[in-house]
Amino acid sequence: MFTDTAKVSLKAGKGGDGAVSFRREIYIPKGGPDGGDGGKGGDIIFKADKNTNTLIDFRFTPILTAEDGKNGSGTRSAGRSGKDLIVEVPIGTIVYKLLAGPAIASSPALAETRAGGPQATSPASVEHVGRTIIADLIRDGQTAVIARGGDGGFGNAHFKSSTRQAPIIAEVGEPGEEFKAELELKLLADVGLVGLPNAGKSTFLSVVSNARPEIADYPFTTLTPQLGVATIDGRDLLIADIPGLIEGASEGKGLGHDFLRHVDRTAVLLHLVDVYNDDAGEAYRVIRGELEKYSDLKDRSEVVALTKCEGVDQEIIEMQMASILAVNPDAQIFAISSAAHTGLKELLRELKNKVENQKEKDEVVEEANDEIPTISLSPDAIKTTWKVEKIDDKFVVTGEKIEKFARRTDMNNYASVNRLRDIMKKLGIRAELTSMGAEPESIISIAGKEFTLVEDW
Repeated sequence: MFTDTAKVSLKAGKGGDGAVSFRREIYIPKGGPDGGDGGKGGDIIFKADKNTNTLIDFRFTPILTAEDGKNGSGTRSAGRSGKDLIVEVPIGTIVYKLLAGPAIASSPALAETRAGGPQATSPASVEHVGRTIIADLIRDGQTAVIARGGDGGFGNAHFKSSTRQAPIIAEVGEPGEEFKAELELKLLADVGLVGLPNAGKSTFLSVVSNARPEIADYPFTTLTPQLGVATIDGRDLLIADIPGLIEGASEGKGLGHDFLRHVDRTAVLLHLVDVYNDDAGEAYRVIRGELEKYSDLKDRSEVVALTKCEGVDQEIIEMQMASILAVNPDAQIFAISSAAHTGLKELLRELKNKVENQKEKDEVVEEANDEIPTISLSPDAIKTTWKVEKIDDKFVVTGEKIEKFARRTDMNNYASVNRLRDIMKKLGIRAELTSMGAEPESIISIAGKEFTLVEDW
């Protein structure tokens, strides 16, 4: 079964906790702190694999979890890092992170719990209000870290100093990234076949390549995309056949809406038109109209082929060609017969030339893009920025660096919480809280962890 979309829940490994430990050995009365650091949580890594052709496996395993890091222990023993989860996906897979927003009570079918469980309408439910691309895997063996494991916490050996010789502070491990993602497969091919249902696309693919699609004399015989490799003059062409399109396909009618994505990345479009159409020009216009409404396919390099021309009078072929040229005067048209194997070599040679020309243009564009200078904040500047907002009765502090410290703070350890307060003071957050009216016993929230101010802070 071919599957080109899937939704999964991702949970990277949690970092291991640091240890609070002191060296206790005979004849060594003051061995000092020797608590080891926790291990890093495992990442979830996607890898493009040429031998994987569908996303069907994710329908049966929609939850992907990496291993947690192990806790540190005494004698400065660091915990083992969690194993990364390597997930193989087809070449051409795009990974989107689903963005969550407040649940809509009147639409329970849209509500999904954060943990990826069944649909729910509780206050904790969320609705996915958009998505953003986090990876696009287009080459065999290409990898991308999709969800990062949390860093391990420092053990108390890390906090020893000349003034603090017996620290009882140890950090907890950070949680790994956890979110829902949507996978979308866009087949990577040199040539994409488009046309009305029963235009002869599958027959053409079966004759010129090693593909064996289902072929029958009725519309929508092809229900899933097919790939085949055609060889011409020592050059291989990867050809993708999608289900036939109808008017309105770009808006969801027929089968085209779900499969137009598979010709979105092809270098050249081969538009097949049945010579037995009452009006080949109208059939051509319908498909061109749908391509114009979907992405930038209307600007893609194109070749047109009149199919099933065996036994058809040349006068009729020329009439149908003229009908197509009336719609697009620049159309390059070939008359072919897949059944009689006529006109195929000439067509494939033209496709080969167009594919090579298009790839040369793409390389020039990529090189030009690489030379464009960019201006951005330095990583250090980004990490030290923070913001304080008062929401209801809480003061919410956000910022990459301070949130990282908060996630690694053991809120059950008074000394650890005091360390977090000291860090906030050094970063200037304390002064900002005071200017915003924060008082002793005011609630501070950072990265979901809450604590209060104190009198002498």
